Amino acid sequence: MKNVIQRAVPLAPLTSFELGGPAEYFLRAESERDVVAGLRWAKRRGVPVRILGGGSNLVIPDEGVGGLVVQMATRGRELKMDGDLAELTVAAGESWDPLVAWLTGQDLVGFECLSGIPGSVGATPIQNVGAYGHEVADSLIWVRVLDRETLEDRLLTSRDCDFGYRDSRFKRDLDRFVVLSVRFALRRGAVPEIRYAELERAVAERAETKRTEGSAPTASEVREIVIGLRKRKSMVFDPDDENRRCAGSFFTNPIIEAADADRVVRDAVERGLVSAPSEVPRYAAGDGKSKLAAGWLIERAGLCKGTRRGAFGISSKHALALVHHGGGQTRDLMAFAEEVQGAVRERFGVELHREPTLWA
Repeated sequence: MKNVIQRAVPLAPLTSFELGGPAEYFLRAESERDVVAGLRWAKRRGVPVRILGGGSNLVIPDEGVGGLVVQMATRGRELKMDGDLAELTVAAGESWDPLVAWLTGQDLVGFECLSGIPGSVGATPIQNVGAYGHEVADSLIWVRVLDRETLEDRLLTSRDCDFGYRDSRFKRDLDRFVVLSVRFALRRGAVPEIRYAELERAVAERAETKRTEGSAPTASEVREIVIGLRKRKSMVFDPDDENRRCAGSFFTNPIIEAADADRVVRDAVERGLVSAPSEVPRYAAGDGKSKLAAGWLIERAGLCKGTRRGAFGISSKHALALVHHGGGQTRDLMAFAEEVQGAVRERFGVELHREPTLWA
């Protein structure tokens, strides 16, 4: 094992919330051999293992965590072209957004709508990371994983991953596999597919400003627009931003039965929250279900942007982001999250579900 296992390593600096206690044992794995050696070490001692990526979608308890934390720091990219078609294989420890910048700079289309998202490549299939109408599952060919029990490599196809909205087989069974690398399919010079109304408006506005109406945007142009939209919501890391200590969206947009969504809309009209049903953000989600906007529900439940509860609050730019303003504890973050969930439940009868993983 190239790197040694350390004791009592602080984890807060390795997460975007900057919260939580130390790891009992810690290994920075810069190679796949390090990962295997770490798992063997933990197995001999009978201690649990947790895998740490970029720490951008993670909540650490105040007391820290027992067992071994393996930080994935593996690196490597391999791009193979066949005409305009590309297959890209990336190590799990690579950072996501620099990868997207590199690809869009080569006019490779597929990830431009996922620009500005923090974290590591290995975490993207676990969460099925998505934004602006696109998600990682759209481009994924396979995930190469390490089976924790057998310590053997396996290739899991996109179908094997059982992807859902911000969900996957990996997320439902976090202790089964370690993601080692991911292969994606991209296309050079293709027209980026715009599926999200907010992004469509921004693309149209840019075209009108530049007097290029009717011409399709490039991958780099879409990336630039997406970064701009995310910055306005404090969704791109900026060390000077008061909202920087967060995990992005803290709750997923609830997917509920269409009949329940009808009830929410009627209730919003009757309470005077909107003047017409069309003003309630609602999207078809298939199988007789509808997706509602969690941020909209939070604000209409009385918790507006900038709400503060001591060291925590709602982002001043985006109602879906819970923010740590410094000096807080994880228990207070979770209490505030429960307050937000309770307010939405009481007002609309809708349950919000946490998006970040809590290491308990």
